[in-house]
Amino acid sequence: MQGLIDNYFSISIISEIYPYLLRGALLTIGFSLASEIIGITIGLTSSIVRVTRIKVLNQLAIVYVDLFRGTPLLIQIIFIYYALPYFGINLPAVAAGIVALSLNSGAYVTEIFRAGIESIEKGQMEGARSLGMSKMQAMRYVIIPQTVKRVLPPLTNEFVALIKDSSLLSVIAISELLRTAKEMMTWKLNPSSLTAAAIIYLIITLPLTRLVSHMERRLERGEN
Repeated sequence: MQGLIDNYFSISIISEIYPYLLRGALLTIGFSLASEIIGITIGLTSSIVRVTRIKVLNQLAIVYVDLFRGTPLLIQIIFIYYALPYFGINLPAVAAGIVALSLNSGAYVTEIFRAGIESIEKGQMEGARSLGMSKMQAMRYVIIPQTVKRVLPPLTNEFVALIKDSSLLSVIAISELLRTAKEMMTWKLNPSSLTAAAIIYLIITLPLTRLVSHMERRLERGEN
C-alpha cells in the first residue's frame, strides 16, 4: 500500500515540483478568467442579436453558436493555431488559446443569456416601452439587469467547465496546469504530479460548484 502511495502521491516529489504546478495553475486561472470575460461580452451581444429578431444578424448568430457548440473545442484550438496561418493569420500560442476559449465559451454563454432574456415576463418590456424607452433602453435598464441575476448560476457553471477545458491548451505548447504536470511526470519519472494537478483542479472548481448551488437556492427562495 505504501509503495502504491509513493508511486502516485509522493510527498517528496510534490514538495519539490509544487512551485511549477502553482505557476501552471495561475496560468490556467488567468486564461480562464480572460476567456470568460471575453466570452460573456460575445455571448451577451450575440444573445441580444438573437432576441431582437433582425433576420441577417440573427442567422449569423445562429451559425456562430451552432459552429462552436457543434464542434470539439480541441479542433477549434488546433484550427486557430495551426490552420489560420495558411490564411495569413498568425497568432501566438497565448493569443490563439484565448481566442479559441473565448469563442467557444461565447457560444454557450449566448444560449445562457438568450434563455435568461426570454424567461423575463413580456410585461416588463411592454411596461418599459410605455414609459417612453426605446427597445434597446428597455433591454439595458430593465431586462438585462434582471437577466444577469437569473443567469449567474449557469454562468458560473460555464466558468467551471472553462477551467477544465483550458487543459486542452497543452496541445499548442501552453504550459498551463496539465502540461506542467505532464512535464514534471517526465522529469521525475513518477505520476505524482498528475495526482497533484487533479487535486489542484478540485481546489479551484469545488468552491465554485458550491457557490452555484448556493446561488440556485437563493434564486429559488426569491422566486417563491
